[in-house]
Amino acid sequence: MHEPSSTEPEADSAAHRHRTDGQLRRLRLLAGALLLAGLACLVLFLPSLAGRDGKTSLPEVSAPAATTAAVATAPAPSRAAPAPATSLTPEGPAAAAPQHLAYPAAGIDVVVHPLDPSAEDQERRTIIPPSTKDGYWLTPYGTPGAGSANTTYIVGHSWQDQDAPFNHLSTRAAAGDLLTVTTSTGQLAYRVESVTTYEKSSLKDSPIWAVAPNTVVLISCYTDDLWGTNVVVVATPA
Repeated sequence: MHEPSSTEPEADSAAHRHRTDGQLRRLRLLAGALLLAGLACLVLFLPSLAGRDGKTSLPEVSAPAATTAAVATAPAPSRAAPAPATSLTPEGPAAAAPQHLAYPAAGIDVVVHPLDPSAEDQERRTIIPPSTKDGYWLTPYGTPGAGSANTTYIVGHSWQDQDAPFNHLSTRAAAGDLLTVTTSTGQLAYRVESVTTYEKSSLKDSPIWAVAPNTVVLISCYTDDLWGTNVVVVATPA
């Protein structure tokens, strides 16, 4: 009869601990991923991202005359088009990448980082910004300022279980508000023309992607429907 050595139970115990530790690590990673997914929400469904500033491949869209929308509280998303841009005076700061966004009425005062869609993002026509409370500028489109060639898009997450700056677009943003975008060339003042909600699935086909030089568009998730609706704020030079 084989007599088990005294080291065999120790080896079995070590192997069991190794498996248990590995399972615990995997469970922690899974729990962390699920928690993060539950906290921050912004998935953008975009039109084609083939080009850069002023050369992005977009469908030709004729935006109707601007209408001012109140903060979106209706159960069904509206589909108002953005207002046409107003030109800056020649003395205004030259167009440059946005670095900071201040929107006092909505409690937003954030750093803005460039967000360059990956090849996979472009193929799927979706973007999920990093899960922070900062703002992110979509680099394939426009820059704000004099000589701007396209619309400027700044996006940010709304958070489900925490207060966050971009949450306030759903509850505080209103037509007529003033906001400031800071670039390397100076500060630019904008006035909110509309606050509109869109179903996420329809966002890529909405009029907000029409080329509107020096118009600033802010996008986040609508806090009453984080997974199904976006809130969109359109602002033109004040």
